[in-house]
Amino acid sequence: MNILIVDDIHPILLERLDQVGISYDYQPDFSRADAENVIQQYTGLVIRSKFQVDREFLDRAINLQFIARPGAGMDNIDEEYASSKGILLFPANDGNKDAVGEHMIGMLLMLMNNLNRGHREISSGQWRREENRGYELKGRTVALIGYGHNGQAMAKKLSGFDVNVIAYDKYKTGFSDAYAKEVSMEEVVRQADVLSFHIPLTRETRGMVDDEYLLHFRKPIFFLMGARGAITNIPSVLKYLDTGKILGAAFDVLPIEKFPALGETDWYTDLISRDNVLLSPHVAGWTFESYYKLSDIIADKIIGFYKNK
Repeated sequence: MNILIVDDIHPILLERLDQVGISYDYQPDFSRADAENVIQQYTGLVIRSKFQVDREFLDRAINLQFIARPGAGMDNIDEEYASSKGILLFPANDGNKDAVGEHMIGMLLMLMNNLNRGHREISSGQWRREENRGYELKGRTVALIGYGHNGQAMAKKLSGFDVNVIAYDKYKTGFSDAYAKEVSMEEVVRQADVLSFHIPLTRETRGMVDDEYLLHFRKPIFFLMGARGAITNIPSVLKYLDTGKILGAAFDVLPIEKFPALGETDWYTDLISRDNVLLSPHVAGWTFESYYKLSDIIADKIIGFYKNK
């Protein structure tokens, strides 16, 4: 049994594998081509988001028994094809849920209180109080799309703000708890003051948030995207920022997340020019604490796999 690790991970994973005598090759500098040349030698693969684990790659992995990803979701892996080949998939969906919840609430509070704009104006010698009057979160309805690990963590963290938290999940029922009430999508579009996404990127969700999706919301909303960038059609969000249907938008993820490609899109300049848009570089789930937890959870799953065998 031997594991190929092709991404940077917290040392706790290596320490725990050493403790139980599981062998591995730690190659964080490997490219896809490097991994393709040797993957047939390994029974396990640990990868974050370095490259796509597609059919071509999986066909080379003739001895692979599992793929572990120290992160939320498996969208860089062809899950269906991997499963058809009997390869198990180990995500760490609960390892960064607290980080994501805290980050997105922070972005929401910054938007509602114009903190980014206020800071920039003071730095340039402007002191404008009335123009930076904010909104209170208390008493508003926050709608969560998706109620898995991240959605649940977000709901729990919102509980101290005296808000009404509702949640819609297409693939779950009966999940109302002390922190959120299960509702239909019709109730979401009618009630939401804040819209926050906690769903994976799939064929169904790619490009889901478009003109038609946003059209149906009854009230002006604050828009939070901390799931996957390709879920959102950015020009649609820009359109509804112009009409006032979206009061402010926060993105930790974007459909394109590399420069210079990001700067060459037809919407980037417009997006960054707006005072009511807040961006962060896909770091919501990437705290010092989550870095540890993600690898520790993956260690549990790998060790459990070998113990069961």
